[in-house]
Formats: sequence, structure tokens, C-alpha cells
Amino acid sequence: MSAPVAATTADGSRLHLQHGPIDLVIEAWGTPTEVAAAYRRARARFQTVLDELVAELPALRRPLGDRDAPVDGPSGSVARRMAAAVEPFADRFITPMAAVAGAVADEICSHMVAGGALRRAFVNDGGDIALHLTPGESLDIGVVPVPVRPALLGSATVRADDPIRGVATSGRHGRSFSLGIADAVTVLAGSAARADAAATLIANAVDLPGHPAILRTPARDLQPDTDLGTRLVTTEVGALSRDDIALALAAGVEEAERMRRSGLIVAAVLCLHGRVATVATPVLASAARG
Repeated sequence: MSAPVAATTADGSRLHLQHGPIDLVIEAWGTPTEVAAAYRRARARFQTVLDELVAELPALRRPLGDRDAPVDGPSGSVARRMAAAVEPFADRFITPMAAVAGAVADEICSHMVAGGALRRAFVNDGGDIALHLTPGESLDIGVVPVPVRPALLGSATVRADDPIRGVATSGRHGRSFSLGIADAVTVLAGSAARADAAATLIANAVDLPGHPAILRTPARDLQPDTDLGTRLVTTEVGALSRDDIALALAAGVEEAERMRRSGLIVAAVLCLHGRVATVATPVLASAARG
């Protein structure tokens, strides 16, 4: 396996960490000394993250409730974050892998801010973002409706007193397979790992089972070692009527609302074929009428 790679921008303002499929963009605000120290902590922790995850992959790919899962659960700190993030969703099919990108972002962010005095920071793992905000600070989060065609739909400002420290996006255009048809579902939650798991499930819920315009393939046929096994994942979505789109989005909104009422997420933005639905996101409410 290749070694982790680390690089900073010429002015030292951003840090890029990459190892295998993990690709992090990091930025912190504070004194130059504090930022440099935080970046050193991030690089040091990142060195073994991928190796730790690979060592536990068989267990992390098992669905919750699997009788063959280790009794004590995962041992690594990132793996434990993954397991904790998906545990509230044990009433449906989900594996800890649904939270892997967010959990990595949370882990690196926590090490960056430990023992330091950063004013704010973010760790972006392919669109799944962990946030650190001290009183009076805020960060603007952009929302992209179709990840493969980057164009900003809008933004939400996350403030230090908001119960949000993680943002994640899932859908059929993302890095992982989806059981649904959403172009993108962006979730704001208390951690990036929880947002990651929730976005996965909400994106799965945006669906039209049995619709002739939707093509699906067993996940294992596309990736033999996938945690989804033989479950059908969406490979193509053809023409849909406005009623079809509204019906699919309504199913996703219902799922997102259940999570919001349970305190699992704060807000969500759901995108499908140019239409947008929002849950508890007044900043983007005007976009939902598009």
C-alpha cells in the first residue's frame, strides 16, 4: 500500500492529505503557530487511519445485527465512530461503512483542535465535512445539486451556537452506490459521521420502486467486495414526470423528517432532476420552489 501524502498550499493556509481512497482538504484559522501545530497533529494522526480501517474491513462491512459481528465491536477509534454513527439506524439495513468518510473527517478534526486554540476549522473528506467553531465564529457551507456537475445551489451559514458540526452528501452520483435515485442529499447534523449515515439512508429513500425508467444492478456485480452484497443499486435514471419526481422526493423528505424529529439530524436538502426539497433549512427555502 502506498504511503500517505501531505502537502500545504504555498501560503500554508490549507493542508491536503491523501492515502488510497481517502482525500482530505483541511483549513484552520488561528495564529500561524496554532495553525501549523494543528496541521502537524492532523498529519501525525492521518498516518495510520487507512491501515486501521483496512484491518477491520470485514467487520465494518457487516450489517448491524449480523450474528457474526465481533461481540465487542470495532477496536479502532475511527471504526468506533462509524459504528456509533449508524447504531441509531439499526432498524433498517445499514453497515458502518455508511459513515466512513464522515468518521475520518471527525477523527482528524478532533486531533487538530486537541490542546490548541483554533478559532475555527474544517476537514473535508470528499464532501463530508467536520467542523470546529468557537463562540462567535461561523462557516458557510455550499450545497451542490448534482456532484458530477458542480454548480452551487445555495449555502447555509453554520454558526458556533448551532447544533451542527458535520455536513455530508450522498446520492447516486457519489463515491458510493445508492439504493435510491436522488442526485444528491445533503445533511447537517451533530457530527460528520452521523450526517454521512443519515444522508445515505435519506438518499436511499428517494426512490420509485419498480419504475421502468430506473435501471438497477446487484452491487456485487459492480464491486465484488461491496458491503451491499446482492442488493440492487441504481445505475441509471431516465425521464421522470414532475409527479414522479415529487413522489420520490416526498419519500425522502418523510425519512428526513423522522430523523429530524428524533434529533438525529438538524436539516437536509434533497435534489432530484432539478427539483429541490428541504427539511428545516430556511436559508434554502426559496430554492425548494424551483
